[in-house]
Amino acid sequence: MSMLPPGEDRKRFSILRIIVAIFVVFFVGHLLDLQVVNAPAIKEASKSKREITRVISAARGSILDKDSKVLAKSIFRYDVNVAPIKVAPVERQVNGATVTMTVEQLATRIAAILGKTESEVLKQMSGKGVYANLAKNVNSSVMTQIESLDLPWLWTDERISRVYPNGAVAGNLVGFITADGATKAGLEAQMDSCLAGVDGKESFDQGSDGIRIPESAVVAKVARDGGDLKLSIDTNLQYFSQQVLETAVKNERADYGTAIVIEVKTGRLLVAAEAPTVDPNNPGASKERDRQGKIFTNTYEPGSTMKMITAATAIDDGKATPATQIVAPFKVKMKWGTWIKDSDKHPTLHLTLAGILRDSSNTGIMQIGAKVKRSVRVSYMKKFGLGEPTSLGMTFESGGILGDTKNWDGQTDLTSMFGQGIAVTPIQMAYAYQAIANGGVRLSPKLFESCKKANGQVTEYPVGQAVRAVSESTARSTVDMLEKVVEQGHIGKTAAIAGYRVAGKSGTAQIKQGNTYGYLHAISFIGLAPADDPKYVVAVMLYKSRRTSSSIGATPIFKQIMQQTLRAYRVPPSTTKSREIPTEW
Repeated sequence: MSMLPPGEDRKRFSILRIIVAIFVVFFVGHLLDLQVVNAPAIKEASKSKREITRVISAARGSILDKDSKVLAKSIFRYDVNVAPIKVAPVERQVNGATVTMTVEQLATRIAAILGKTESEVLKQMSGKGVYANLAKNVNSSVMTQIESLDLPWLWTDERISRVYPNGAVAGNLVGFITADGATKAGLEAQMDSCLAGVDGKESFDQGSDGIRIPESAVVAKVARDGGDLKLSIDTNLQYFSQQVLETAVKNERADYGTAIVIEVKTGRLLVAAEAPTVDPNNPGASKERDRQGKIFTNTYEPGSTMKMITAATAIDDGKATPATQIVAPFKVKMKWGTWIKDSDKHPTLHLTLAGILRDSSNTGIMQIGAKVKRSVRVSYMKKFGLGEPTSLGMTFESGGILGDTKNWDGQTDLTSMFGQGIAVTPIQMAYAYQAIANGGVRLSPKLFESCKKANGQVTEYPVGQAVRAVSESTARSTVDMLEKVVEQGHIGKTAAIAGYRVAGKSGTAQIKQGNTYGYLHAISFIGLAPADDPKYVVAVMLYKSRRTSSSIGATPIFKQIMQQTLRAYRVPPSTTKSREIPTEW
């Protein structure tokens, strides 16, 4: 055996110590690098791999009627999810003893809660994935039962759904929201600033298996729920009106119908009904044209309901009184060669202005209107609210069509007096009659009452400026004449309501097809009651009625809705008689 030279072992030991020292320095340095120098970056990288950030959806506010009945609201729904790779038996304490529950037993319990079969649930729970959905949009009761199972591989995710408890009631107003939360129509879109909340944000850790780690959630931003929008709509009366209107549209085979109820003294819009309309819970079941408010967007020629405005204008301008006498033939030939006729053939009549409205004479009203300068008549039309949208600012709302009034041809100048050659929206004509019922003052429509935010702050919505359309005496005289329409008129009589004084005017307007008028009509009736102290205006219209070509198809709708309104608001019957006005001479 060879021996190491003296001192060689110490030399080797020194070399070993140096090598060990180098390794120690290297590892300590690396450790310092990991735990001190680059620790924040490493921690952040690790965190990013396990941390999940999730949006906390804010609840959208409710849409309420005047009595706080819910037209739209948000509810919490839940998705039930499972991590198949982690599915395993669990132990439970039963009467002090530890019992193992098999996967099959757990699947049976889960299936019973979800309303599925055990085989369905077992199939969904099988596999090597970290995520599978067992059920979507379950209610809170189901969610509570699922979470009470306390299974580490089974969990629920919260989601918010929009529901409309009254279905299609006021669907044309309320609008709807798509499955992905996009506002698509109606007040859901227009009043989003009130209804929409502000989403929050939370972070939580998940394990390598993709399962959320309990107690790891950190809320970075608290969700703020949206506000509640309160409307002037009367849900019960809206429902009744829609039912009446839907029946009439079907019976008359019309394209659509509208019905409006206004509280005269406040301008509150109690009913804005349409048929057909949309059920916001299932908008896809309705045609696209029926998913928006035609009351505000669609125009039609008003026909003889316009005669009220022409008559009131002439009285207010000092050019006529209810007793002004006119000779009204069946037809009159214009100097440009066309004829203006009344709807029914008759001998030459001697009518007062009241009689002209009663008989709805075109040849008579154009003689009354001709007494007033065109520019003056146009200014009154605008004071009555024609030619521009209402102050509500509804989405796609139309202002109607007056055209270039300064350059009207002779035909339009005359026919506009009885509602042809111009176009209006149903809401415009309804509020023109509200002005007459309200002593000559046209109020802006009041649909939005308030927005109540989640923190309790309430904001009242301002109402547009009131406009005096005509004097109080003119308004009273006009109401008196309209009362004769209902008392004595051939069609008007069908709008009478026992026990109440009713005033109103019918309208039948041919609908243009291209450049000429076709055989279809827009038929309407607008009235107010009680005539001695008007409380409510009801305006109804059927567009393209195919069964009835006169407004006698509209008066039954008016009568039913007005009767229900008077009954619902307990308006006492009239105790006075109408004013005596001559209608003929």
